[in-house]
Amino acid sequence: MGNFVALISCDIVEPMINSAMYIWLLLLMFGRQQPDPYRAAREEMVRSQIEYRGVDNPAVLSAMRKVPRHFLVPESQQAYAYGDYPMQIGHRQTISQPYIVGYMTAAIDPKPTHRVLEIGTGSGYQAAVLAEIVKQVYTIEIIPELGALAADRLRSLGYKNIEVRVSDGYHGWPEEAPFDAIVVTAAAPEVPAPLIEQLAEGGKMIIPVGPEFSVQNLVLVTRRKGRIEQRQLFSVRFVPFTRE
Repeated sequence: MGNFVALISCDIVEPMINSAMYIWLLLLMFGRQQPDPYRAAREEMVRSQIEYRGVDNPAVLSAMRKVPRHFLVPESQQAYAYGDYPMQIGHRQTISQPYIVGYMTAAIDPKPTHRVLEIGTGSGYQAAVLAEIVKQVYTIEIIPELGALAADRLRSLGYKNIEVRVSDGYHGWPEEAPFDAIVVTAAAPEVPAPLIEQLAEGGKMIIPVGPEFSVQNLVLVTRRKGRIEQRQLFSVRFVPFTRE
């Protein structure tokens, strides 16, 4: 096909531009008039469940006010998305209660320049909260159906700084290591050695450690001057760390 040059007179272009601008303004005004039915619920969630319990990191609170948690749970449970409890998301997996997400996120002290690894994508909610704060999130889910669904939902929400991989999270993501922080959302019998190796100097990892379907300890792991420090925080109950 040959080159094509379009010639449009100025008196036609101006009305076209004005019409396009008018439509754009109408769409903008219409969008602003549409209330977010869950905004008040998110505000209340942050105020009564997270701030009230002592999480005071401004970036974390801001992220949790913004991320539409209801969009990242099964449609049948959207009305309950901001309640103070974990929720089933299928395949015997859960999404943690909002306070736990807020606490774990604050514990790693996320910064805008950080690259963070998450083990256990689940619904994608934790990844979305992290993505509102840090430069890049790498998240791993071992269950293909959950991984694919989370990736689709996160893409629909416009997140471009999240990469989702379906694989065994025990081995981490070595080709993208080291990470400034690692968040593990499933209970392991011990801290996986590959994840410790992938933690950057000064980096922090938070992980529940303990037996399956029982009480575990939430542990904060820090790499400081080449040494690994572990500190037990409090008791929790997470789904088990699934292996291939």
